[in-house]
Amino acid sequence: MPMDFTLTEEELKVQQLAREFTEKEIAPTAKERDEKEDWRAAFQILKKMGKVGLLGLPFPKQYGGAEAGQVAYALASMEVNKACGSMGCQYSVAVSLSGWPIFTYGNEEQRQKYSTKQFTGEYIGAFGFTEPGAGSDSAASKCTAEDKGDYYLLNGTKCFITNSGPDMADIIMMTAMTDPSQANKGISGFIVHGDWEGLSYPKQEQKMGIRSTCQSVIEMNDLKVPKENLLGKEGQGFQIAMTTLDGGRIGIAAQGVGLAMGAYNYALQYAQERVQFNKPIFAQQAISFKLADMATKIEMARTYTLYAAWLKENHMPYSYQAAMAKKFATNTAMEVTTEAVQILGGHGFLRDHPVERMMRDAKITQIYEGTNEIQNLVIGASLKKIVF
Repeated sequence: MPMDFTLTEEELKVQQLAREFTEKEIAPTAKERDEKEDWRAAFQILKKMGKVGLLGLPFPKQYGGAEAGQVAYALASMEVNKACGSMGCQYSVAVSLSGWPIFTYGNEEQRQKYSTKQFTGEYIGAFGFTEPGAGSDSAASKCTAEDKGDYYLLNGTKCFITNSGPDMADIIMMTAMTDPSQANKGISGFIVHGDWEGLSYPKQEQKMGIRSTCQSVIEMNDLKVPKENLLGKEGQGFQIAMTTLDGGRIGIAAQGVGLAMGAYNYALQYAQERVQFNKPIFAQQAISFKLADMATKIEMARTYTLYAAWLKENHMPYSYQAAMAKKFATNTAMEVTTEAVQILGGHGFLRDHPVERMMRDAKITQIYEGTNEIQNLVIGASLKKIVF
């Protein structure tokens, strides 16, 4: 199937909607939310995103989605992240890591009960996969789910769970071992309500970046999960998680692109206004060449991220392409935001300017959804398919 690089009218409309929403609802409070670590305010903005249709972009209209596709979703994510990496993080988790697996692997009853509310912002979701001893090594999972007849009894600890915490996630796509003897094949997925008895949130992490998001430790102590809340089949949890992360990496790639765009735009404007040696610093080759390199990398990252989204949208294999997009776009985000700080000089180091926040936010994109070292493993496993 040939790829048309021209954005459709609908994709352009989604891009404009996300841009206008970001300028009105996200950008004005980004600095304040970051300084106060105000994740509750950010969570309310996320719910507003649902009301205007941004949480349901890639999903069918019959379930409350917009049916606009994965490319439109990636474009919207880039717009959000231009202004605020924290909102971009929450957005990606709600759509890619919670909305997508519940819709894709859920039965019709689960779709009607949960997906329809997720796509409109009534329910905000989280993804409960990482554990203190099981990050990249998911087979080391210690959380258990014991079959008790009418329900499963879940016990264990999750960590770094975005959108979870007191008064936060309405539902959590949780994984736990139903058969520890089977390693990865013994992991199952569950739809858990964030306020159920047996769930507690003993710690909310304090972080370098994405400070107006909440990443909680989750404790499950004899958490009763009804049988009807099993997602997919027993033992399918690892497959659900891995395919979810494949798609989630496109969301993080879009986050990286958006952060790089925001930092570049600010640095470009600053370079044209800041005068040294009787001329704007933009006229200095040292600065203009930096900006040229930044723009080049952003264009490359943006194009490949949209390509990975297009593959997913058209139901074509996209696993290693998503890994490549995530790796390149997030490395670009770190490089571009660092260079933006450098262009501003001493001012770039001050919280008066957004590039220092963007630089702090960019770092996590190289780590979550699988570190970029893990992306190399994913790509490496596909090298025999990559022949030029």
